Amino acid sequence: MGSATVFQPCSHLFAQSGISVLDGPNFVRFGSKSCISAASAKKYPAVSNLKLRQRRIAFGSRKFSVIRASSSDSLEPAAPFAPLQLESPVGQFLSQILVSHPHLVPAAVEKQLEQLQTDRDAEKQKEEPSASGTDLVLYRRIAEVKANERRKALEEILYALIVQKFIDVNVSLLPTITSSDPSGQVDTWPAEDEKLERLHSPEAYEMIQNHLTLILGNRLGDSTSVAQISRLRVGQVYAASVMYGYFLKRVDQRFQLEKTMKILPRGVADEEINVQKAFQGEMGNSRTGNEDLPKSGQSHPEVSSRGSDGSPPGGFASGMKSSRLRNYVMSFDGDTLQRYATIRSKEAVTIVENHTEALFGRPEIVITPEGTIDSSKDELIRISFGGLRRLVLEATTFGSFLWDVESYVDSRYHFVIN
Repeated sequence: MGSATVFQPCSHLFAQSGISVLDGPNFVRFGSKSCISAASAKKYPAVSNLKLRQRRIAFGSRKFSVIRASSSDSLEPAAPFAPLQLESPVGQFLSQILVSHPHLVPAAVEKQLEQLQTDRDAEKQKEEPSASGTDLVLYRRIAEVKANERRKALEEILYALIVQKFIDVNVSLLPTITSSDPSGQVDTWPAEDEKLERLHSPEAYEMIQNHLTLILGNRLGDSTSVAQISRLRVGQVYAASVMYGYFLKRVDQRFQLEKTMKILPRGVADEEINVQKAFQGEMGNSRTGNEDLPKSGQSHPEVSSRGSDGSPPGGFASGMKSSRLRNYVMSFDGDTLQRYATIRSKEAVTIVENHTEALFGRPEIVITPEGTIDSSKDELIRISFGGLRRLVLEATTFGSFLWDVESYVDSRYHFVIN
């Protein structure tokens, strides 16, 4: 996908009232491959301070060496546990730790963040040379390259922390979507829906259920039927669900705090709901057809802001069940809602883009002279509705974890703008 193409995976969830979630170019690719060299070990001392042996593992689509405390020199195979390949020295180091000693990842991250902070402080203290012309251009170019290296390392630190959270809850991230089944069906992975559901608060999971209803319609309870669906469309739904999970965790965190402090808005605090009954109620207006996914530009009833006259958004009339957290979100003014529906850092946006691309590949998209997308070359994949449900549950959880690790890292190495 070139820079001229538009793949805005969350546009159909946040379209109403112009809520913007993604800023900057889409699908920014990682740079060329790198390895943990002697120079890198000096720059990142946490790498050289460990006595290690190596074994061969697969992280993403490629193999490389992994650290493990042992005197044995034997090579052991291991299955990939994340679709995205980390390529910076810091990213490769952390991916090694993830395989051998995942419980040490937080300590390793702390060391790497300290090093990034030291490098950034040193860069700020350098005075720009008074000379002009070639020397000044070269100086600024070197500073830009170093800043890009730090940003790349920061992105991969965030991604490694997300992967570690999935490891901690014993949930496997889905591998790159390819068909190994003779029938061509891609969802041959194990179902872990219950594990993923338990990772959200009851109020947040209610809204995830509504999100699933919007996507799957009357197929929500059908886990075995197989559909033939555009790979691009499924990728868009996955990325949009990551954005939605990020948004949900952000508002749910505030909701839970205000509920604990007993300062919820009156209309929300007084509402009595039964979560179990809400889960078992009507699933709203059903749709049919294999392409039973949101169309580009379709607004999401959970996140749409109020109308110009102050009335609730039209999404409330679309069959989605009311819930306490949803009513709480609808109590926000337009500016607050837009702020909460926006991913805060460019690094987090890049993670969503690169992780989605690692899962679904880079689709071939042709923009017609009229400005529309020619999807004739888009691949169709066979996937069950149960597989789609698993994809969405993982994506919303990924977004929730993204909010957590972004907040954690920002508290130690400030990079979030708003």
